[in-house]
Amino acid sequence: MLGKHVQGQPCRGFESPPLRHFNEAGMSRDRIERRNFLKSALLGGTAVLVSGRASWAAVKVVVNDRRVISQNPGRYHGWPTLSARVSGQLLLVCSGGREGHVCPFGRVELMRSDDSGSSWSFPRVVMDGGIDDRDAGVLETSSGAMLITTFTSNAYEPMFEKAEANPGSWDAKRLERWQAAHYRLSRPARKASLGVWMIRSTNGGITWSGRYRTILNSPHGPIELSDGRLLYPGKELWRKKGAPRVGFAQSVNDGEAWEYLTDLPVREGDNKSDYHELNAIECASGRIVVQIRNHNKKNSGETLQSHSSDGGKTWSTPRSIGVWGLPSHLIRLGDGRLLMTYGHRRKPLGNQARVSNDEGKTWSEAMVISGDGHSGDLGYPTTVEFADGSLLSVWYERLASSPNAVLRQADWEIK
Repeated sequence: MLGKHVQGQPCRGFESPPLRHFNEAGMSRDRIERRNFLKSALLGGTAVLVSGRASWAAVKVVVNDRRVISQNPGRYHGWPTLSARVSGQLLLVCSGGREGHVCPFGRVELMRSDDSGSSWSFPRVVMDGGIDDRDAGVLETSSGAMLITTFTSNAYEPMFEKAEANPGSWDAKRLERWQAAHYRLSRPARKASLGVWMIRSTNGGITWSGRYRTILNSPHGPIELSDGRLLYPGKELWRKKGAPRVGFAQSVNDGEAWEYLTDLPVREGDNKSDYHELNAIECASGRIVVQIRNHNKKNSGETLQSHSSDGGKTWSTPRSIGVWGLPSHLIRLGDGRLLMTYGHRRKPLGNQARVSNDEGKTWSEAMVISGDGHSGDLGYPTTVEFADGSLLSVWYERLASSPNAVLRQADWEIK
């Protein structure tokens, strides 16, 4: 049995058949048949200009399977990133080992799949900084180097200090665990651990560098441009003085070192501190599109968008694209269209997607990947495309059946 081809990548076989898995309805999960990837025309919606505005023909999603893939059900998992290697192997990182959305236990975990997501390896801890390691990103560069990103946080401290000051407010065992985790570093060491971090491997992830600081952070980390540079859109965290920068960093040596490139322009009336969680993609023409989580009063809770036509040196002023939901993850499909997937924390609670066939100038109507969410503690979907045009998305979600968020995935297609 062979895994599906990742778009633009060779297929990788493996020596023994994978474990058989079952979907959330308890039915056997069969991979959809491969189709010849012959896409001379666009699939899905087509944009037609009507009175200066884009009108989209209907697009729809066919979801072939949804299932939970977490292998530590007693732990909370959050904010994943899914990526494909040249070999076709899938990489999935997240913040695991947690007791909740905010806690001192977060660590970066890595899972792999050699069969297009039908089965996953048991998670390996690749970074644990002593305080809360949160959103994780992963990328394999064209050289074969693997980069994993995260940021560290002490946001759990106020609730912990309140619990310590009020004996009996927490279960004694819980308080003991949090104390053990919190005091494993001294106060100065905890402060020194705050930052935005990266680790790097040049041997396929067998061994990793020590963590080193980057300049900016975003949930899914940097992207590689066609000229070989790495572009990291994001936001400064833990800046000592002044407002944090929101913009772009670049690496010209495969992620070993980073330099600040330029700021993201600020829309009139906005506070740049209310821009968060950027993600970018390079279009076939070289145009780069970036999307931004917006918490300014204007278009609050929506995704804003900017673009660059000069390799990231200058950027357009962010604008609303009329999409409520965030944060987004962008990929370029094999037929040239852009795909954005994003969390939707209104009914239907879940995750949605939209496509663009004009490099982000217009977007289709929403397509629902999942809409059966129990609460708003979900989202951060991240997606890869296979060579047959099918898609795999992974996100985190707290289900009604468990107090701990899990990793959940969908195998789906655009029709």
